Amino acid sequence: MTVYVRSLETAVPKIMLIQSEARDVFAAQPGLTRLGSRLVGTCFDAAAIDTRFTAVEEMTNDFQAEEPQFYDAATGLLLNPSTKVRNEIFGREATKLFVAAARRAVEACPELDLLDITHLVTVSCTGFFNPGPDYKIVRELGLDPAVQRYHLGFMGCYAAFPALRAAKLFCEADPTAVVLVVCAELCSLHVRTSNDPDTIMGSALFADGAAAAVVTARPGTEENALLQLDHFETVLTPVGEDSMAWNIGDNGFEMVLGNYVPHIIDDHIVGALRPLLAREPELAALPYSSIRHWAIHPGGRSILDKVESRLGLTEEQLVPAREILRNYGNMSSATVLFVIKRILEQAPEPGDERICSMAFGPGLTVETALFTKLRQAPRPVPEEHNGQERLALEAPVA
Repeated sequence: MTVYVRSLETAVPKIMLIQSEARDVFAAQPGLTRLGSRLVGTCFDAAAIDTRFTAVEEMTNDFQAEEPQFYDAATGLLLNPSTKVRNEIFGREATKLFVAAARRAVEACPELDLLDITHLVTVSCTGFFNPGPDYKIVRELGLDPAVQRYHLGFMGCYAAFPALRAAKLFCEADPTAVVLVVCAELCSLHVRTSNDPDTIMGSALFADGAAAAVVTARPGTEENALLQLDHFETVLTPVGEDSMAWNIGDNGFEMVLGNYVPHIIDDHIVGALRPLLAREPELAALPYSSIRHWAIHPGGRSILDKVESRLGLTEEQLVPAREILRNYGNMSSATVLFVIKRILEQAPEPGDERICSMAFGPGLTVETALFTKLRQAPRPVPEEHNGQERLALEAPVA
């Protein structure tokens, strides 16, 4: 049975952060050591990011809070709210992104009725609340109250793949199933000033965003489908358990992102791809670059550099991943769906349009997938963030 992605849509908050201005604010914090200040400059400048989006209204000098919790625009100080405060904002703001992305994905399927949705899979690792985002989507969109709901929590940047794999299994078990998959992350809730290299790197990379897809195998779907879901595989590398982690602290969630992660990926990426490509021996016998499209989760610039070099890919094949990193940063689980959407928006070319996709997360876990691009997705005009208020975190005026 062939399972398809009928629609794939994205959403971001309205507040845009300019990377260079965010760097200057973080570098000006009074608690930084000389080494910490240098690390801020290096990490922010080397991230290959120009802009990111945040749901935290305070992260701009244009927002004047009477009792600031994250950023005091009057003094230029970054504050350190409790995990409770951060999570309360997650409950409010993440709901908006979950609902917005879900609504866009469903509206992109005019042949489907809202009551046609049989399964809902939500994904996030940046906050918790209950009734959760699955409940909120059902209520806000008016889905059937009997829809089967599943939430994948705290898995990290690779979690979109288990969600899509689950959707594929649901559709294979029930040919009438229509599955709505929604990933939403508010990574910026957990940024803080610190001299710790992992914390500084997280502050330089992470951002907020959401993506949603409608997955189904119903007859006739192939006429309008964007993507065919072919194969999924999961691999745990033999090393790296302590190099990438996501822990809950008293003042937000704490990222462990060791600088050895790109080297681990470099050493083990070929082995991680082997079980996936073994599903299609004709592909396994060819150079990696013979697969036309590569949707790599842009966990950071150095990770993309290692993937490109180790697999012998062309610069063009990594353009979608690098564009998403540059314009949106790392939005954890939603990011790879942004990359896939960018590939779908590219003009079709003659011949086979296969997509090999990879994402990395705590463990060190490597999730891989093979897709087939079926048609060009309509590119939103304007893009998701155009027409929204363009605000940036600015350095304090001396």
